[in-house]
Amino acid sequence: MLQLVTTPDPAAEAQRHAYNAAFHELDLSWHWDAATFARVRLEGVRAWIAAEHPHLLRAYALEFLAEAIEQTQARWLAGSYAPAAPQDARLAA
Repeated sequence: MLQLVTTPDPAAEAQRHAYNAAFHELDLSWHWDAATFARVRLEGVRAWIAAEHPHLLRAYALEFLAEAIEQTQARWLAGSYAPAAPQDARLAA
């Protein structure tokens, strides 16, 4: 029996790992595996937050939360690992 083995796209894997690093930095206890990240790439971060963590939207505006995650992820992806602000800027999960 022949099995198709797919190799993860290195750029997508780098993005996924940067998101996971951003979650850790922001004190969000989230972790995206490859399947979850593939879904998020189709639906978008905002749709994923609204669907999977709607309780956070009682404390944070969706745009604020998504931008905090995306900016932190972009910093990790660019190789700038230092936190942007002191610990008080972290989000509570």
